[in-house]
Amino acid sequence: MRQSQLYTKTRKEAPADEVSKNAILLTRAGFIHKEMAGVYTFLPLGLRVLKKIEDIVRHHMDTVGTEVLMTSLSPEEKWKNTKRLDTVDVLMRTGPANEVSKQKSSNSYILNPTHEDMITPIASEYLQSYKDLPAAFYQIQTKFRNEARAKSGLLRGREFRMKDLYSFHRDQDDLMRYYESIKPVYMNVYRDLGLGNDTFITVASGGDFTPNFSHEFQTIVDVGEDMIYLDRKNNIAYNKEVVNDENAKKLGVDFSTMEQVSACEVGNIFPLDTKYTEVLNYTYTDQDGSKKFPFMGCYGIGPSRIMGVITEKFADEKGLVWPASVSPFSLHLISLAKEKESDTAKKAEDIYAKLTSAGVEVLFDDRNESAGAKFADSDLIGIPMRVVVSDKSILAGGVEIKERTKDGSEIVSIEELFATYKKNCE
Repeated sequence: MRQSQLYTKTRKEAPADEVSKNAILLTRAGFIHKEMAGVYTFLPLGLRVLKKIEDIVRHHMDTVGTEVLMTSLSPEEKWKNTKRLDTVDVLMRTGPANEVSKQKSSNSYILNPTHEDMITPIASEYLQSYKDLPAAFYQIQTKFRNEARAKSGLLRGREFRMKDLYSFHRDQDDLMRYYESIKPVYMNVYRDLGLGNDTFITVASGGDFTPNFSHEFQTIVDVGEDMIYLDRKNNIAYNKEVVNDENAKKLGVDFSTMEQVSACEVGNIFPLDTKYTEVLNYTYTDQDGSKKFPFMGCYGIGPSRIMGVITEKFADEKGLVWPASVSPFSLHLISLAKEKESDTAKKAEDIYAKLTSAGVEVLFDDRNESAGAKFADSDLIGIPMRVVVSDKSILAGGVEIKERTKDGSEIVSIEELFATYKKNCE
């Protein structure tokens, strides 16, 4: 993509109404645009990052479930049936906004913050025999929650992206086998996102979902809203909410020996047992002909939140720093040609054309800006590799390359550049 056709611009000043690093940097770099507290538009660069995060999530979820897409709107009856209409504290309702609209229809609907109430009736129509189980469905979708503390950019939103997966099983043993199998799959997701070294399976409260423990996936980050007790020896952590004498005895651990660190939740899994199937009277026919309630689990990952976590964790004083797997582009190609018809300009155009045709994702800074402005924008945008084409680099035998996280640069031949990135595309 040509930067001159990106149509969004970087900003030198931080937005006055933002306090979190992720919101400030993503706004300054032109990745997101704030509509109101907790609600952001993903601009071209931001959308590319979000899609890459979701593609990684989807790649791994396809190994454990089948993708669907459920509705954002649901009738209130669905939530009455599960007895959650008056108890879920983030539930939002939508209806006609004015009298003209009300004349057409006065109906109101629920904006789903989660989909247990939707998927269970769907499953009951198709999974009616023990032969149909186990089964798992997932989606990647926009969710809506009446969040009171939407002050942390993408870390806590009123409108956000969520991957939610739901599984159905004959009995609790089968549920827990599947539940445990999800843990390494999730860790593979975080590994591929560049967060694997600092993300830990974390024992947590079951909350509204289950009287048993649930598990979170917590990434160590300075601004994390959670405090976790980290047992590095056994590679597991415990959310502060479960740290008490009763749970220490139940879990057979000594919390006093553990490291306390701030972390941000990037995923969670819950064993729901028969909570929803019983209340909705969903049964299947077992092998002996008896009717039984399926056991359920639910499993969440927040792609938009992860984008914020990556920003908070890796950004430096110059701007964003993207792991290669989710960077909007692989290369930031910068032309320092003084004239559009110069040999340097033609060389930059030729390099851009050849890299693009080879399948390399390139952001080409072809704007009429100073070298200083282009370098500052490149650092702010945070693409892993910068490639500069200038009179000086051509005289030296090629192009100047610089990794975003390193101070030094080097000259490499154009042939070497092509060979390296063509290989990466194969």
